[in-house]
Amino acid sequence: MRVKCLNSSSVKTRNLIKKTFAELIHEKRQLSKVTVKELVEKAGITRSTFYTHYENIYEVAKDYQLQTIDLLCNEALVLTSKEDIENYFENIINCLKENEETYKLLFSTDDTLLFLHKLKNIAGDKIYKALKNVCDNKYLELDVSFFMAGITMEFIKYFRNESNYSLAELLINIKKWFKKIF
Repeated sequence: MRVKCLNSSSVKTRNLIKKTFAELIHEKRQLSKVTVKELVEKAGITRSTFYTHYENIYEVAKDYQLQTIDLLCNEALVLTSKEDIENYFENIINCLKENEETYKLLFSTDDTLLFLHKLKNIAGDKIYKALKNVCDNKYLELDVSFFMAGITMEFIKYFRNESNYSLAELLINIKKWFKKIF
């Protein structure tokens, strides 16, 4: 990322670039088909403004990934109990709700599947580390892996408008299954 010190104007510009990027990803269905030229035209900014903030289109995608990874890996959020993990799920759902339209645009393409796999592993690892101290389960790592894979697939279906459930309903069921499994 180019801009080091983000003032309010820079933050607004970066958000506009990211929002426009998400719209183009949805339209094009492939990251490699999105160009800087299209993005700046659609966002109503100059190429130099874009390049002040990002080196290329892939850096915008990386910025989205880092933002989402920060949510899942929040170092300040220490998970030491099952209740902490349930609150962690609530935090994730709340963030998804706040950015729902953007995630719907981003997850409409298969380019995001590798990223979602990475997120699943990060969140799963955080949950596994918390549970290994409170659960006596020979298959804990496997159970967490299955659990997180299921959640990930439901999120993909939700953001692709293939789910019959709201984020609130998904959260209720995530907590229900979490209690049953762990």
